Amino acid sequence: MAETLSRQEARRIAVRAQLLDEPRPTDLLDTVRHLTLLQADMTAAIAPAPDLMLWSRIDGYEPDDLLTALEVERVLVELEGMIRPAEDLRLYLDRMRGAPRSAKARDWLEDNEDFRRDVLALLADEGPLTAREVPDTSVVDWPSSGWNANRNATMMLEVLAARAEVAVSSRRGATRVWDLAERVHPAGVEALPEEEALAERNRRRLRSLGVMRVGAYGSPGEPLDVGDEGEEVRIEGVRGRWRLDPVVRASLEEHPLAARTVILSPFDRLVQDRKRAEAVFGFEFALGMYTPKDKRRWGYFPLPILHGDRLVGKLDATADRATGRFTVNAVHEDEPFDTPLAAAVDAEIDALADWLELQRA
Repeated sequence: MAETLSRQEARRIAVRAQLLDEPRPTDLLDTVRHLTLLQADMTAAIAPAPDLMLWSRIDGYEPDDLLTALEVERVLVELEGMIRPAEDLRLYLDRMRGAPRSAKARDWLEDNEDFRRDVLALLADEGPLTAREVPDTSVVDWPSSGWNANRNATMMLEVLAARAEVAVSSRRGATRVWDLAERVHPAGVEALPEEEALAERNRRRLRSLGVMRVGAYGSPGEPLDVGDEGEEVRIEGVRGRWRLDPVVRASLEEHPLAARTVILSPFDRLVQDRKRAEAVFGFEFALGMYTPKDKRRWGYFPLPILHGDRLVGKLDATADRATGRFTVNAVHEDEPFDTPLAAAVDAEIDALADWLELQRA
């Protein structure tokens, strides 16, 4: 019979797995190795998601550290919308090589083989290039009636990236710059067979999350389900089956959770699975940027606030780089803040403004 965890145990396991207690990590590559990924969402309402995720964890983190790792040292790579350790390509190459996984992409690529050759030849001669700098020589448009309509060059680059033929070389602001994969990916990476790679991806995903719902979806590029990895458990008062990483749990038995107060990116892995966040942390959350203004509950770009093993509220703030001001619009308290908690949250807001090099207003 599956063991039952208390909600507090589950929360502490999740926080420890995400490196959000003391002591804070110090090495960027080791941090990303443990997390397995940073979501490459460059929405800069406050700061891009990868930077906020690293600032929340690494003491003294600066965005130039990530740029160096990605564009100079090449120890990190951007892959399917995620930033991952370059060495982890071995876990994806067997899946990536060959025909596209979706029938739509496969058929479209077959119809546009000359376009594919044009793109690869252009990058070989003139790369790195942005999608706007790649002429559209397609004979069949990408089949879309919405977001990707009239974006044939972008879609060809993404299809080729999914086949490990091209890769994101750098960024100009939020714009991706593409090149041949052989110039971006490390040489000599040997692909792990897909069955072995899937098991390793699941193991590392569970290690980074600590405890996860069985059958959780996530996204096509990064599912949340961890297969049969870890141990099956139940969580007191929570429906469904869960998988637990015993190594993370053992680390808490040896070194109990040392609480921090942390402001998180809305894309942070601790809150990415909204169902887990609500079931385990009692935390409701939604981004306002996709919602009409009059229907936003916590602002345009709310930042979750973690205190120890509890998600206690959201920060609604505006970073105005033109005026150099960081404006706190509201601090939404999911539970009433006592004086020490209010002071800890206030200090973390000051730290965020200082890191952004903005004057708090």
